[in-house]
Amino acid sequence: MGEIEASQVLDACGLFCPEPVMMLHNHVRELAVGEVLCIRATDPSTQRDIPKFCQFLGHELLEELVEDEVFIYFIRKGDA
Repeated sequence: MGEIEASQVLDACGLFCPEPVMMLHNHVRELAVGEVLCIRATDPSTQRDIPKFCQFLGHELLEELVEDEVFIYFIRKGDA
């Protein structure tokens, strides 16, 4: 996949469940439909929680990757 350009970045590194998803939920509300958010987290539970968050709330998980023990997610805000 090519470079994904994020409108905003949310740094949840060092936080543990449920804080990263709670921050994500609050941050997504501020985005316009179609905008892309990059989330960086160190909690492994985000590998389960963020895809489920997207599926449940109708957002598109564009990409997820791991770099140096940091989990990185690119999410496009849906219109739900």
